[in-house]
Amino acid sequence: MDKRIPQALRTWFFIHFLVDIFFAIPLLFFPAWSLRLLGFMIIEPLTTRLVGAALLAIGGISLLSYRQGKERFDVLLTLKIIWSISAIIAISLAEGAPAAVFGILALFAFFSAVWIYYKIQLHKNNH
Repeated sequence: MDKRIPQALRTWFFIHFLVDIFFAIPLLFFPAWSLRLLGFMIIEPLTTRLVGAALLAIGGISLLSYRQGKERFDVLLTLKIIWSISAIIAISLAEGAPAAVFGILALFAFFSAVWIYYKIQLHKNNH
């Protein structure tokens, strides 16, 4: 295992896997139920399943990369930063979204801050 990767970052990758899977499975397999639970009145299962698939992929790669080296973490941190900031923008542009969406926005903002922090640390400590 690459010693240049802080154990805390590896732990955050595992936590991210758990959070992504927690949301991905219901969105992928039970889209109508998931959207109603979040307060949406209009249900569009294909888009919901695509979001679930994206979360499954990003969470899955977090788990599969848990023991990898600096290069893999660097690339994945970039992916996670782009994904989280894009999600923040998308959610911010939503009109008439239910209140639960603000919790999702906060979750993306939190993870975005974590990924940006570790991206900076990774380059500061290894250059």
